[in-house]
Amino acid sequence: MKKTGILGGTFNPIHNGHLLLAETARDEFGLENVLFIPSGCSYMKNQSEILPGKLRSRMVSLAIADNPYFSMTNMEIEREGNSYTYETLAELRRISPDTVFYYIIGADTLFTMETWKHPELIFGQAVILAAVRDDFRQQELKAQILYLHQKYGADIRLLHAGNVQISSTIIRRKRKENQSIRYLVQEPVRKFIEENDLYRS
Repeated sequence: MKKTGILGGTFNPIHNGHLLLAETARDEFGLENVLFIPSGCSYMKNQSEILPGKLRSRMVSLAIADNPYFSMTNMEIEREGNSYTYETLAELRRISPDTVFYYIIGADTLFTMETWKHPELIFGQAVILAAVRDDFRQQELKAQILYLHQKYGADIRLLHAGNVQISSTIIRRKRKENQSIRYLVQEPVRKFIEENDLYRS
């Protein structure tokens, strides 16, 4: 079976922390490739601060262009209505029945995944790679993993992500304050953001 990682998100914008997470997952779990999926209409986030899918998709494309193990799909952006992870996984499994999917998330997301639509279908369709920082609450995390495994049969594995302190929020704030974002994002992404005057207001 082919092993494919999935890294979804608004990518508003995509930054070097995302790329490092994907590469770490690929290396640590022997994934053949990592598929980036920019979200369409994320029903759990304020849409007013999220750039149109076309712009976010372009930045992802620029960011991953130099890594032959990274690819991207616009399936959520092109899908009408809200983006639901269980639907995305079902579609990917239909297209690639010979593939085991590894869904990459931050470890803190394990404490909120039950609020997502049909969490039982998410856990049933992918191995979950939970990226844990060195300073994360280990005992609480172990208890939550055990709980999700017992309730949903979830296959959750820890991904050691270190302590990279980069976020899309920080990048947007720096743009509003006219500060440099060099080295926080890939250079083509930085140029695209600056040339198109993104995140300034």
